[in-house]
Amino acid sequence: MSKLQRAPWLYLACILAGFALIHVPLKYTFLESLKQIIFVIGVVTVLVFSFVLIFIGLLALFGKR
Repeated sequence: MSKLQRAPWLYLACILAGFALIHVPLKYTFLESLKQIIFVIGVVTVLVFSFVLIFIGLLALFGKR
């Protein structure tokens, strides 16, 4: 598999990691004070990599890639 063929799978894995950050239980851990920051990082990760996948899809649809 070439680098360009693996890229969408890597982006999908990043989206799943973002969802994991959103849903991670932080109660009774030392990271509970960072709960809001971790949530924001998860949301930003999901949004950024989703837009990248949509952009790649549009490029493929219009034959630019």
